[in-house]
Amino acid sequence: MDSPKKVAFYTLGCKLNFSETSTIARSFENEGFDRVDFSEKADIYVINTCSVTENADKRFKTIVKQAQKANPKAFVAAVGCYAQLKPHELADVDGVDLVLGATEKFKITDYINDLSKNDFGEVHSCEIEEADFYVGSYSLGDRTRAFLKVQDGCDYKCTYCTIPLARGISRSDTLENVLKNASDISQQGIKEIVLTGVNIGDYGKGEFGNKKHEHTFFELVQALDEVEGIERLRISSIEPNLLRDEIIEFVSRSRTFVPHFHIPLQSGSNDVLKLMRRRYMRELYVERVGRIRELMPDACIGVDVIVGFPGETDDRFLETYNFLNQLDVSYLHVFTYSERDNTPAAEMKDVVSQKVRNKRSKMLRGLSVKKRRAFYESQIGTTRTVLFEGENKLGYIHGFTENYVKVKAPWNPEWVNTLQEVILSGIDADGLVRFKTIQEVSV
Repeated sequence: MDSPKKVAFYTLGCKLNFSETSTIARSFENEGFDRVDFSEKADIYVINTCSVTENADKRFKTIVKQAQKANPKAFVAAVGCYAQLKPHELADVDGVDLVLGATEKFKITDYINDLSKNDFGEVHSCEIEEADFYVGSYSLGDRTRAFLKVQDGCDYKCTYCTIPLARGISRSDTLENVLKNASDISQQGIKEIVLTGVNIGDYGKGEFGNKKHEHTFFELVQALDEVEGIERLRISSIEPNLLRDEIIEFVSRSRTFVPHFHIPLQSGSNDVLKLMRRRYMRELYVERVGRIRELMPDACIGVDVIVGFPGETDDRFLETYNFLNQLDVSYLHVFTYSERDNTPAAEMKDVVSQKVRNKRSKMLRGLSVKKRRAFYESQIGTTRTVLFEGENKLGYIHGFTENYVKVKAPWNPEWVNTLQEVILSGIDADGLVRFKTIQEVSV
């Protein structure tokens, strides 16, 4: 008997991509493939691409070379956002055999009949208007948490963003299916589920361009809170205009939803927000942060921000810097603006030089370090519940509190995938938090 073929995966980009890679991997396993690590020798390497930043585009070639080094005869397939936007560019990369667009990626096993190398990359991609159906997915790779996809695509027209071109219109899973997937995940012994999608606050829009909301995101949150066996639920990222007061209020008294919000801002200048075609002004953002702080003073609040957007003058950047400096948030995800083909922003005037973009990015990253430190310091002395992860990192075990404080302790295999009540006691030189267990304190 022939031994099973081996398949390996590499994921670039967001939590949504990780959940989809897991689903694609399960389709291979159902066909009898053995999944191995990307660094190992495999018969097929599948690379799930991202196109949010220029850097992700460049990394693709490096990853293809990595696969070829592990096995020069392996079949290499590319899927994901970059594969939808620029399929022929990927197909031209030396070593790539197959490129699948947005509608084809979940049917990848149908395209892999012959594993011999192609002279040229074969492309199967659709017009993005055809991506009007929904494929549910969730990741089970990490024993402690799973990414559960509830929504895909986006109807927003932000001037810098290629995601509507790469993923199509906003569409959602059914409430019944999300609850079934959540229940399935909880039965695997996973303690935390992170809800993910492109624009999850827009949850409820059906398939085939049906814009009627069958259920709202608020109804989804309420229903998930009732699922047996789930210890923690986390909302990955939600637009400020869709993070309604009723959601914040529900999370504040929820059984399972944790006090952690990630809310994209993108700029603290209303002039730049208008150029970006965002659907709110900074005043609304202040309201949302204020409401969270009022109900959950210890909540962790993360912020996405883009620097160097066309028209971001020195004064407008300082507006953003000062706005964030004064805002009671916990950390920043800083993105340096990069031009993307077929977006209105790529044609805009008043382009910011790369040198200035990099300088501004460095300033905001420095502010983020300061913000995170201040947030961690505010938590010292509090009692928290930590979910510990499974990796032994240089003799330490790491975990996160419900409000997203990262802690560390000497490696203890008995703590893997368990929830432990602790008292946060100090911050180490590496910025992670030390703690004492309740038992240690009571002795």
